[in-house]
Amino acid sequence: MTPKPRKLVTSQSSVPSALEPLTDYDLVLRVLGECDGAAFELIMRRHNQRLYRLARSILKNPTDAEDVVQETYVTAFQKLESFRGPSGFSAWLAKIALNFAYRRVRRRGRVVLFEDFVSPPNGEGDPLISRIENIESSEPDPELNVQIAELRQLLENAIDALPVEFRTVFILAKVEGQSIKEVAETLSLNEQTVKTRLFRAKKKLQESLGDAFDELVPSLHSFDGERCDRIVFRVLAKLTR
Repeated sequence: MTPKPRKLVTSQSSVPSALEPLTDYDLVLRVLGECDGAAFELIMRRHNQRLYRLARSILKNPTDAEDVVQETYVTAFQKLESFRGPSGFSAWLAKIALNFAYRRVRRRGRVVLFEDFVSPPNGEGDPLISRIENIESSEPDPELNVQIAELRQLLENAIDALPVEFRTVFILAKVEGQSIKEVAETLSLNEQTVKTRLFRAKKKLQESLGDAFDELVPSLHSFDGERCDRIVFRVLAKLTR
């Protein structure tokens, strides 16, 4: 590959639609060969949500997770020529993000492992759990929307209470939809370990929340347009200076 570019070149337009069919590896080559800022922006928009969710699964803090994602892209740009490709770019980015996230954990002065539990709520007879189990209507309903928001917050709290090794596997597999093989590659684990951790994570969550949590898992730690734009603009500003 060509030497790493020192500075991205951006245009006034947004990401060209012509670049969208390109693979990650094609985009990497454009960044390396042409300092193409539009290609790097598309890379970020493709991977922002996954990296944010991964970082947040470790740090349990939205602001810290955003910072990690930004640090990840700056470092990825600086080391882009070390990516060998053509496959595995998502896992390569994830490993950089994991390194930054765990570095922040170490700076906090403690290791976040099995002691990070909270007492799970007692689902038996709990009125909130009862409401969760009866959320079935898809019609617009302000009261239902409040209930769903409460469930989502309860679910996020329960996931945050999982040990970090369970939490990260769960986020990648059930929220991001990665296969067992992809999660294993991302986290440098064997597939059986991933399966075991995922099973234990789901069991703990179901004990806390009941089976109804499955339908809301994909919306966990939503990554709205404003947050995505904020990360993209900050990274581009730093790399085009």
